[in-house]
Amino acid sequence: MRNIYVVRHTQSLHHVQGIAGGWYDSPLTEKGLANARAIAEALHDELKLEGIPVYSSDLKRCSQMASAFGDAFKSPVTLDRDLREMHGGDCEGKPDAWAKRNMVVLTEGNRIDHHAFNNSESRRDVGKRMYSFIGRLMATPDESAIVITHGFAQSFLIMAWLKVPVENMDYGDFSRTSPGSVSLLSEDDTWKNRHVVYVGRRLV
Repeated sequence: MRNIYVVRHTQSLHHVQGIAGGWYDSPLTEKGLANARAIAEALHDELKLEGIPVYSSDLKRCSQMASAFGDAFKSPVTLDRDLREMHGGDCEGKPDAWAKRNMVVLTEGNRIDHHAFNNSESRRDVGKRMYSFIGRLMATPDESAIVITHGFAQSFLIMAWLKVPVENMDYGDFSRTSPGSVSLLSEDDTWKNRHVVYVGRRLV
């Protein structure tokens, strides 16, 4: 059985400042750092394993959380740009109010290639990144792994795990989870079926 624990980063500075995230590189708040350590220890106490590889978005808010997991599990940490949040283009670092005023909403039609802001990524762009990451992850012999990523990005990670074709990632959304929550993805040994065991579980 292969188990992938997907962890959404905890509270970061842009959350409390009311600023759009994306690739805007804000660190965790003091609360976020404390929660990251508590969540890492809680998962370690539950799994009672050490040395599980930790993969993380290279943005500060995830890499800081990954460091807490690396310490708790005595594990190596690998930073990976493919695990970044969707690039917000012109909205990054702007107030949330600006983002709401300037967002281009598309409810039907070609959603997979739609850009909500100038210079932003599309769903196709993020889906391709997540497929690339999953491919590298599955090429390893590790039975367990911890993946630290972002709220909206985890939607595409889960869809890539389920082998949803990128062209069909135009509506899927698993982002309604709490900061710091954990999702478990598993692959069974016999049929190699891929399971979503739970999404958005809070450990602390």
